[in-house]
Amino acid sequence: MRYILLLLIISFGCSPVFAENRAMKDMCNRLFPEHSGNFTFELAPDSLENDFFTIESINDKIKISGNNNNSLATGLNHYLKYYCHTHVSWYATDKIEMPRQLPVLLDKITILAKCKTRFFLNYCTFGYSMPYWKWKDWERLIDWMALNGVNTPLAITGQEAIWYDVWKEMGLKDQEIRSYFTGPAHLPWHRMSNVDYWQSPLPLSWLKNQRKLQKQIVDRERLLGMTPVLPAFSGHVPAELKRLYPDAAITQMSQWGGYDKKYRSHFIDPMDPLFGKIQKRYLEKQTKLYGTDHIYGIDPFNEVDSPNWDEDFLRTVSDKIFHSIEQVDSLAHWIQMTWMFYHSKDKWSQPRIKAFLNSVPDDKLILLDYYCDSVEIWRETQQYYGKPYIWCYLGNFGGNSMLAGHVDDVSAKLNRLFVEGGKNISGVGATLEGLDVNPFMYEFVLEKAWSHTITNADWMKNWALCRGGSKSSHIIDAWQQLYKKIYIHHATAGQAVLMNARPMLEGTDSWNTHPDIYYDNKELWHIWGKFLEAKNVDSSGYKFDVINIGRQVLGNLFSDFRDSFTACYRQKNIEGMKEWAEKMNTLFTDVDRLLSCESSFSIGKWIKDARDWGKNLKEKEYYEQNARCILTTWGQKATQLNDYANRGWGGLTDSYYRKRWELFTQYAIDEMSHGKEIDEKSFYNLITEFEYQWTLQTNVYSESSGEDPIRIANLLYIKYNPYFDKCNGSNISNNFFINVII
Repeated sequence: MRYILLLLIISFGCSPVFAENRAMKDMCNRLFPEHSGNFTFELAPDSLENDFFTIESINDKIKISGNNNNSLATGLNHYLKYYCHTHVSWYATDKIEMPRQLPVLLDKITILAKCKTRFFLNYCTFGYSMPYWKWKDWERLIDWMALNGVNTPLAITGQEAIWYDVWKEMGLKDQEIRSYFTGPAHLPWHRMSNVDYWQSPLPLSWLKNQRKLQKQIVDRERLLGMTPVLPAFSGHVPAELKRLYPDAAITQMSQWGGYDKKYRSHFIDPMDPLFGKIQKRYLEKQTKLYGTDHIYGIDPFNEVDSPNWDEDFLRTVSDKIFHSIEQVDSLAHWIQMTWMFYHSKDKWSQPRIKAFLNSVPDDKLILLDYYCDSVEIWRETQQYYGKPYIWCYLGNFGGNSMLAGHVDDVSAKLNRLFVEGGKNISGVGATLEGLDVNPFMYEFVLEKAWSHTITNADWMKNWALCRGGSKSSHIIDAWQQLYKKIYIHHATAGQAVLMNARPMLEGTDSWNTHPDIYYDNKELWHIWGKFLEAKNVDSSGYKFDVINIGRQVLGNLFSDFRDSFTACYRQKNIEGMKEWAEKMNTLFTDVDRLLSCESSFSIGKWIKDARDWGKNLKEKEYYEQNARCILTTWGQKATQLNDYANRGWGGLTDSYYRKRWELFTQYAIDEMSHGKEIDEKSFYNLITEFEYQWTLQTNVYSESSGEDPIRIANLLYIKYNPYFDKCNGSNISNNFFINVII
């Protein structure tokens, strides 16, 4: 009934303000300049509680009205998706396919937002996907966010430039400050008080360039109707501050990520008068440089222990933190992720959570329920004891490139949210750790924040139309099968194809690389074949999907190959071991060739983007080492985060993952040839040194091979199809291959 009333208000009570909208025109010119003149954008009076947009055809133009630029952008995307069947991806390199003639709307449509806030991004995304981005990458992502209704993005780039000035004014030396920071890809975990000093010192040129980039980011986000979430001081300080302020209540935080003690962060008690002084300095400088929208991200105890678990202490901590920002900005709001309540649930009891939250006024604290696809914390905390909260879909860890997500379950949870979630629901968000995944789950979640009524199956059908299905029914069929048979389980931490795991005869050696799948790989193989039945489809989305599914299904197949190698080992069949070792090696080579076709799947682009930030050879090599480290060893040798950020990328698959398995199979064959059992501990030491040395290399990888991914995928499908036709998926015979040369 509420939405009906709002519709009536829009239909009869709004007189649009007729004026050219420069921001929206510029967006159209960026995305599809040939059609920019076919759209008009009008701002309507913002008299409703929630955002809205309308779309209609008037005088051969598409007229989009809305209460702000973010609503207008969302309306534009609705038209692109549902009438043009056009998809705008978050990759700057992807082209946008538009129809020659824009479809005409027979009737005016009106769609309302179900909630006030649509949040996007995660601290980790800035490390796993975006550390080396340039403005062109950010420009496309910001457009994508606006098109998908995001109005509250996390905006934490460039804060080190401000911290540099703060710490220098407080007496620290240049080298001390830049050594306190980490390498670029690890800065998110530095910002979250997890690790300091790793791969430092951070070059001064980085600070200056990131400051410029952040100004571009927040200016564009505000122009498109967004409220950037800027950081504030959480208590994280350099250890050297203790030298200058010996009486300050500074303590070392708990161990994190397997790092040595020297990399642990330090925390100043918010009750210490120095805390408020630091907060004031930081916020004043940040506001002067980047402006403010009065909403600040502060996360004092993310994956680290509170120095004191007494409820009174926790209550006082949050009270002091909030008042430290309020004394600088009377309109301040604190936004806090609640991942810690899930990650450290053994310590964050309900009384402790309540004590921490309730000392901040209800209208001043917004909580990000970070991982609702798995656990909805709002249900376990009496709806966060009245505090506004945002339901968030995480969906990806580490930038891992596994197919994961559960469309129907996410849909059901969101439907229940708006019925059972209480009056303090602030919004819906997505908190993915990395972007190297198909974006459909995130676009699906964000669209659920609007009143557009459509079944899940129909939504998937329309998605397929936008990904090339408008030119081939095979693509529609394939996506329907993906929806019904593959996207049936949520992402979990440490998902990876066995290819990307450290070699072992059975299982894996770490929770970071478990190759568990919840579907029959044969089903995914047939779906891949269905995609390849499409002919003459030349869209970026289609190519992405073919490569994305290919790396998954062939990566799953590798588990069977490894098991066959292991079976030969158990049988002391050396010739069989050699044959399976060769097949494993060939599969790696084939997958790498498929991945190398496109820059979105390439370590070459990742490393080039990193090196481009260097102003000299020394800096370029510094950035490259950082870029290599985060994807592989992550930190120190053989820490608990080794391979956490693994992914299927061209160049990385061949030079790193293939090489590890080649070393392993050769070691096993050599030992068996001498009548010995393998010593996996000895091999562990060998592989650890290989991993570390790989991070120090500077060999060049191409951004793209330039080969046609569809042609390569078809050749691979022919080559490996006999396995799926004739075998059930385990310990297959040695003679199933067709000799196909690619």
